Amino acid sequence: MSDLPILLLAAGSSSRMRGRDKLMESIDGVPLVARQAAIARQATRGPVIVALPAPPHPRHAALAGLDVTALTVAEAAEGMGASIRTGVAALPADSPAVMVLLADLPELTADDLRTVLAEVVRTPGNKVWRGTTQDGAPGHPIVFAAPLFPDLAALAGDEGGRSVVAAAGKDVCLVPLPGQRARADLDTPEAWAAWRAERGDTG
Repeated sequence: MSDLPILLLAAGSSSRMRGRDKLMESIDGVPLVARQAAIARQATRGPVIVALPAPPHPRHAALAGLDVTALTVAEAAEGMGASIRTGVAALPADSPAVMVLLADLPELTADDLRTVLAEVVRTPGNKVWRGTTQDGAPGHPIVFAAPLFPDLAALAGDEGGRSVVAAAGKDVCLVPLPGQRARADLDTPEAWAAWRAERGDTG
């Protein structure tokens, strides 16, 4: 098992859900944000840091009892850049890399995270390790090596780490994961309904 920290990005506003919170949607009886935190916890011995909106947001309560660090993102409304900046600032000083995990990918498993983390050990010369779909489409999670932390700390807006990955060029290792789950994000009520229907899940 890896010792690398995992940063779970869970501070977004679910703006396309028309009043519902996608990270509080129930997956097998567990809020999605708690499910994602749990698989992160299963994948590493290192710290699991969950970037969250300011309390008393319900996502804080959903994490009760889990061995994770809840990290409030004061500028959460700015977008993903603020969450990454805040999360990188909270990493242990000696972290050689960090896995950044989106909270709205309900098909990812702890084994998927372990697969990507194991590739960091196998190919240490890279700067970025990125999960892909089975057919090679880039997705998540993404591991960034420590030399890229200053670039992550300078992010702004809602672009996430795309520019940092692009700048890494040939030093990006793509790690295929089964099916489409590296990209299977659910951002609208319709997407959730279709996904539940496919699973035979009533929520």
